[in-house]
Amino acid sequence: MPPSSTPDAAPSEEQLAAASATFDLLSVPGRLHLVWLLARDETDVTTLAARTGAQIAATSQQLAKLRAAGVVSARRDGRRQLYRVDDEHIIAIVDQMLAHIAPDGTIAQTPDPLRPPRPPRVGPPQSSPRHH
Repeated sequence: MPPSSTPDAAPSEEQLAAASATFDLLSVPGRLHLVWLLARDETDVTTLAARTGAQIAATSQQLAKLRAAGVVSARRDGRRQLYRVDDEHIIAIVDQMLAHIAPDGTIAQTPDPLRPPRPPRVGPPQSSPRHH
């Protein structure tokens, strides 16, 4: 195991840049949904588009980005191209992230009676009233 892979070693600039780029890639909800689906089932672009409610062309573009980044792989099956996620680390990150977020978008955690739950971080930021 390389020294930079041990828990106590500081990550290299290259590792930080690659991790940041991966999180950036997964920050698009549609791409994250595709990765989640492909971690569970190898499938084609038409089926993925139907499952996500997106257009086939848009789904294909998202798959191309994921594939170029090495997050998704593909193989030909006759006339169909089948996509999948093979990297157990990517699967674990996505599963852990979604397990930590409740269906309403709040952080799923053990309730703390002294602290109310945080509101979902989806949608426009709520503005606070200005005091003059």
